Amino acid sequence: MSYKSLLSLALLAVTAAALDVFDNSTEIIGKRSIPNGEGTNNGYFYSVYSDSSVTGTYTNGAGGEYTLTWGGSGDVVVGKGWNPGGPMSVEYSGTYAPNGNSYLSVYGWMTSPLVEYYITESFGTYNPSTGGTHLGTCTSDGGVYDIYTQTRTNAPSISGTATFQQYWSIRQTHRVGGTVTTGNHYACWESVGLPLGTFNYMILATEGYSSSGTSTITVGQGTGTGSSAPTGPSSTSSTPGSVPTGGSVAEWGQCGGIGYSGPTACASPFTCTVINSYYSQCL
Repeated sequence: MSYKSLLSLALLAVTAAALDVFDNSTEIIGKRSIPNGEGTNNGYFYSVYSDSSVTGTYTNGAGGEYTLTWGGSGDVVVGKGWNPGGPMSVEYSGTYAPNGNSYLSVYGWMTSPLVEYYITESFGTYNPSTGGTHLGTCTSDGGVYDIYTQTRTNAPSISGTATFQQYWSIRQTHRVGGTVTTGNHYACWESVGLPLGTFNYMILATEGYSSSGTSTITVGQGTGTGSSAPTGPSSTSSTPGSVPTGGSVAEWGQCGGIGYSGPTACASPFTCTVINSYYSQCL
């Protein structure tokens, strides 16, 4: 083997190793498995998944910010959030400009049962509900979401190749920026017969499939979710579902449940309604 060939192999090995380091840097998206694209940055969990047909860059920014540019015929899913996820107030802002099939969602996983879930705020040219089973609607954070489920057979997952259910809440009116009270969606899913498992990671994700686009998103944690919410960086802006001054809870906010230690009085004219043993909500 020539000296040039040996040098090329060495450079390829160094480059491959560097692709798994994302902290405060921009990296070229290449073929990677789910575990190889996970880590922490500025106090947030992040996940980067792409297959071999995707090109582009992923950048971890300050705090809960990230930027993605993508293209190609494959699938890419990236984002920042928490590990584990769970019932909490997710606040986000930014820009999202897809060309083709893409979703902007609170995206996460559960185990026992294994579930991949999406709370979709906006999408591109393809409605992700296509082919799913419609189970009802969920009203939360000033909007109405359609609930769907579908089965993924022998598909990639956090537990390797597996067959599992997807849960979807798809916002009827698209938006880029606001609050997502995840506990509301968990309660809605349970109410239509979709069981919850143990929470794994949860991110504010940009996903693109056979498409292109750019996305710059900043994610943070709001208030008013009680002790059941994971700890982490938080945002202080006032949004629906947060705890206003005076100790009362606004519409859609949590007001009770096992492990909850926050305010239990709802702002007028709303009342604290038991959804399940772990979650009561001002409705």
